[in-house]
Amino acid sequence: MRAWLAFCLCLICLGAQAAPPQRIAVIDWGIAETLLGLGVSPIAVAQTEGYRRWVGTPALPEDVVDLGLRVEPNLELLSQLEPDLILITPQFAASRAQLERIAPVHSLAIYSREAEGYVGAQRVTRELAALLEREAEGEALIARVETRLLQVRQRLSRYPLPAFYITTFLDARHVRLFGKQSLYQGVLDRVGLRNAWQGPTNYWGFTQVGIERLAEQPDAALIYLEPLPPGTGQGLANSALWQRLPMVREQRVHGLAPVWSFNGLLAAERFAGLLEQRLSEEYGHD
Repeated sequence: MRAWLAFCLCLICLGAQAAPPQRIAVIDWGIAETLLGLGVSPIAVAQTEGYRRWVGTPALPEDVVDLGLRVEPNLELLSQLEPDLILITPQFAASRAQLERIAPVHSLAIYSREAEGYVGAQRVTRELAALLEREAEGEALIARVETRLLQVRQRLSRYPLPAFYITTFLDARHVRLFGKQSLYQGVLDRVGLRNAWQGPTNYWGFTQVGIERLAEQPDAALIYLEPLPPGTGQGLANSALWQRLPMVREQRVHGLAPVWSFNGLLAAERFAGLLEQRLSEEYGHD
């Protein structure tokens, strides 16, 4: 009888340990976005104001606690919140030892050398869904985004579209160009658009160049992600080099609302939707 009771107690303990975490703190915005996409609200996120400015959708609930800087989260506040789990990416591994003194830490990598950002975002969605026992929600999210991108591809296929540089401005003289490995490239491939930048990129799928490099493909158009850094708009207006670029002279420069470059599937879905809207306005006739 004692052995049976001990066995039952062991099963109860194992079941308790296997229960998915409920109170989750997140350091990285891409992981926070994915968590919300699975229908789970974090109790805390680093730099919530930045998330709301650069990510936006899905919206963070108002009661989510701001943990301070992503590179240096407020450990005292985090400890007071008593999370069951802390989610990070490899970019914030320097804080892992300190975070592990508070709660278990799980690292998820959207970007890796083995796969492009979009494929990495799918992998992380499945990994996080399995961790939280929300596999059905994870597969539904993946399928929904794939379907949305196919819809965008079908609509944009009606229009004669040029190749596009995908950029964010660093200042009036320099841009980040996104190419292979980037989340944006994964979207371009799936919606049938050509990337004008075929040069090398870094781990996160971008390279930094001067704006003169945008003249290398004179027939290309430019898509840039807002917001522009302070003073950049006026700097471009005063730049003779910028004004001489064929894409500027021929009004093939298109701005899009913010999409955080290093996020997951929901960012890909948002980017595709913004592309569809803007390019339909500029090049479509329906």
